[in-house]
Amino acid sequence: MDAVKVHFLGASQTVTGSKYLLETPELNILIDCGMFQGLKELRLLNWEKFPFPPEKIDLILLTHGHLDHTGYLPKLWQQGFTGAIIGSAPTLEIASIILRDSAKIQEEDAARANENGTSIHDPAKPFYTIKDAEATIKLFQQANMETWMVLNSQIKVRFKKNGHILGATFIELKISEKVFLFSGDIGRVKDRLLEAPEKPDWADFLFLESTYGNRLHAEEDVEAKLIQCIKEVLVNKGNLIIPSFAVERLQTLMYILWKLFKQNKIPNIPICIDSPMANKVFSVFEQYTSWHKISLEELEHMKQHFNIITSYKDTWKTVDDTRSKIIIAGSGMISGGRVLTYLKYLISKPETILLLVGYQAEGTRGRTLKEGGKEIKIYGKYYEVNAKIENIESLSAHADQAEILDWVSDIKNIPETTFLIHGERIALDALRLKIKDTLQWKVYIPHLYEVVELSV
Repeated sequence: MDAVKVHFLGASQTVTGSKYLLETPELNILIDCGMFQGLKELRLLNWEKFPFPPEKIDLILLTHGHLDHTGYLPKLWQQGFTGAIIGSAPTLEIASIILRDSAKIQEEDAARANENGTSIHDPAKPFYTIKDAEATIKLFQQANMETWMVLNSQIKVRFKKNGHILGATFIELKISEKVFLFSGDIGRVKDRLLEAPEKPDWADFLFLESTYGNRLHAEEDVEAKLIQCIKEVLVNKGNLIIPSFAVERLQTLMYILWKLFKQNKIPNIPICIDSPMANKVFSVFEQYTSWHKISLEELEHMKQHFNIITSYKDTWKTVDDTRSKIIIAGSGMISGGRVLTYLKYLISKPETILLLVGYQAEGTRGRTLKEGGKEIKIYGKYYEVNAKIENIESLSAHADQAEILDWVSDIKNIPETTFLIHGERIALDALRLKIKDTLQWKVYIPHLYEVVELSV
């Protein structure tokens, strides 16, 4: 084997749609298979024909279960992919939950568009269906952790824990003795739920995430901020709305709020968890206790403290409930999900506090609100923003610049090339300069759909 062609098919100069195809003479391997989110110009890319024949892809390796790393899988299956999809056991469980939920939303959005006549297509069709998702999930195969898995005589792969979310890994692909290292999303060193990420020791070609490549997470007192917001909504007879990712972030918030109540730092205010997906993810935490730091007993006590909403009927009951309360609902960037129902009725009220607790990508409602937007569009209608917008950045599940540099600090060799991926342009360039100045490594920022040939 002389060369490997790497196709950058997503999360290149943007943070969503992670897809990296390695084309070798013997196997074609896709690392992650995510959906584009955020800006409309990116979302439209999801509908374009896949730029490599899906039937010629032999297998897919997943770093973790998030939608921007797995959400395109059923679409790829639609177009002819039939190979194995390999990831850690929790990753496959979470990906199954996310894909089923995504497909359900796609079907509901298409039905709503047809009912309201708001689509330029007649009829509007879902991006993919629940049937497509189920067919895709049948291709899942569990990876062995920490040990090399032989793919053929020239290629083997190893998965190692990487913090970030339950089941997340980085992937080492050894091709003709050269190590292609895909960081996936790197977690935090001091995470409330997960152990610190393991660190790689070798990389000939490094593919490194750069989400927070231009910043350090603030040293915030998260508990104090939550206490302040809760006190404020109680005094003003308002509601605290926290849009949250259903995987990891929501469980972290539950853990913090439960601890604050146990320590008598907050009153017994109603806390509504409106995310059927998060409820399913909670069961994955119960199933895979070796992947996190919370005991089964603690998980059970936590669960009993919250009002877990599963039906849309109960969503409306919560909207109509006049008591001050905390509402935690998906999605984290307010790009969809049940949080939109609450915002329709509460975003215009000055006694409402909206607390953003994670990365807000370009083109999302979350980014608009974080940057001071005075109105947001929900299901075709505009709503005035009178709510108080607060923000906690330190709850992010992504490593910041210092943690990224620490993560690569045990690499013994100097990589032939470090490719910076999964970041917006400002973050990419800041991390490029930092690595170049501090490590003197060769760094390259690939363009979307660029193909690079690497000698092995």
